[in-house]
Amino acid sequence: MKTMKVGNITVDNNIFTLIAGPCVIESEPQVMEVAARMKDITGLLGIPFIFKSSFDKANRTSVSAFRGPGINEGLRILKRVKEELGIPVVTDIHEPYQAGIAAEVVDMLQIPAFLCRQTDLLIAAAETGLPVNIKKAQFLSARDMVNVIKKVKESGNENILLCERGNTFGYNNLVVDMTSIIEMKKFGYPVVFDATHSVQKPGGNLTSTGGNREYVEHLAKAALAVGADALFMEVHEDPDNAKSDGPNMVKLDEMEGILKKLIKVYKAVHDVESISLSN
Repeated sequence: MKTMKVGNITVDNNIFTLIAGPCVIESEPQVMEVAARMKDITGLLGIPFIFKSSFDKANRTSVSAFRGPGINEGLRILKRVKEELGIPVVTDIHEPYQAGIAAEVVDMLQIPAFLCRQTDLLIAAAETGLPVNIKKAQFLSARDMVNVIKKVKESGNENILLCERGNTFGYNNLVVDMTSIIEMKKFGYPVVFDATHSVQKPGGNLTSTGGNREYVEHLAKAALAVGADALFMEVHEDPDNAKSDGPNMVKLDEMEGILKKLIKVYKAVHDVESISLSN
């Protein structure tokens, strides 16, 4: 796997990296609280941490749903997280013009799954020179990502991460094929597993997305067991009252316990690999 630098952290094989934060920026105090607590938790556990939140959720189910504070205010808040807490930050972009603006603040850009085939968006993100976390679309196979990778590489950027987040399985449902992680690792780039969007029920509540957050921990364990290099988990202090993606976000108070279990899985798998290599 290619070692990846994101801000002041390194994505490598020593321990999994965690990308986490609220789905969308709801308020500045909320973002600062979640970021600070996650920094403390991951620092205690020795997990490299990148903070994520969105300045705009452009693909909400309902036209009246909360989208976020917008690019200028959102980036101002993310810049405060980065500078005051010393945490690398990532946010998603939906239009090519946003790439250069966001790159002035963030340490990594994220391409939403629905948009991973949008050539102009990929090129704009690549041209910033920042690492680009590309979510595999719900309608693509792992092997199809070779064409996505090519668009970024041929734009002069090999700082690529690939993210698995499940595939559409009928209506309002996703299923995760863990072999997708194995297949994408063959491309030689770090592979991220999105443990919270993978438990979504897209449009499952008619005017909003549903989900089953009780499965997040179990899928994350499976992803680490098959070789995921990083985990993406959306976290909220009160998911049941969140303004976006509440049903599949993890409760902030539960994160430390979950991460301790995930560390055990990661270390167990890597210990087994070490033993087999030594023999």
